[in-house]
Amino acid sequence: MLAKKFKLTSKKVRKEKKKDSNIKWAIKAFVLTFVLSSIVSFISNNGVEKLNLFSSIIILVIVILIGILFDMLGVAVTVAQEEDFHAKATKKAKGAKSSLMLIKNSSKVANICADVIGDICGVLSGAISAMIVLKIVDNYNISYNIQFIISALVASITVSGKAWGKEVAKRNSTKIVYMVGTVIGKFKNE
Repeated sequence: MLAKKFKLTSKKVRKEKKKDSNIKWAIKAFVLTFVLSSIVSFISNNGVEKLNLFSSIIILVIVILIGILFDMLGVAVTVAQEEDFHAKATKKAKGAKSSLMLIKNSSKVANICADVIGDICGVLSGAISAMIVLKIVDNYNISYNIQFIISALVASITVSGKAWGKEVAKRNSTKIVYMVGTVIGKFKNE
């Protein structure tokens, strides 16, 4: 009877700890997003403002591609299986331990990659596209209605790119996670 009561109590404690951990993670994600978004928006908006039209478009494409690539990584870590990396880790393959770390923390990694970085790139691409519209209007005296076309184009490229990226990530999750794990491993001297 006492063991059963203790078992129920320990389950409650684990649930409370998990709940506290989730709240802490949400607060950390908020702060991280706010800081990163502020820094990236400030740098890119001030930088794009001073660039010519062609360079601004190149920066926009890069921001969209970063959003798509990080979304792919977010999907890949949630789909990849730990078992694929255990043998590599025992053979001390470079990046295997980092790959396992990514998979074990897949919900946080996916949150940072797909939500934090992906959403920052989405907001940033909207701001950059607005600046591009202003440059087009100033340089070529085209109507302000071009904003709707450019916004729709940026959204379409982003959404279709992420849809394509998700499929690629599902099919190649092990390769993607291992590639990223290898890069992280180089920084950690793994």
